Amino acid sequence: MAKQKVSMLLKEARKRKKLTHQNVVDLLKIPITRQYYGAIERGERTPTVNVAKQIATILGVDWVIFFDEDVN
Repeated sequence: MAKQKVSMLLKEARKRKKLTHQNVVDLLKIPITRQYYGAIERGERTPTVNVAKQIATILGVDWVIFFDEDVN
C-alpha cells in the first residue's frame, strides 16, 4: 500500500506542475533515464537518496516519502 500511495503522490505532484516524465528528468542535476523515472513513479524502483531528494525538490514533496513505510 505504501508504494501505491507514493506513486499516487508523485503522479499528482507532477501533473499539478504540468510536467512530463521527460521534463522531470531534464530538471534533475544527475542523469537518469525517463524509463527509470517512470519506474520510480510507478513504485517499481526505489531511488537513491540523492535522486529522491532531487525529485522531491522538483515536485515539491518530502523526499522521505520514498523510504517511509507509513506514508499518509
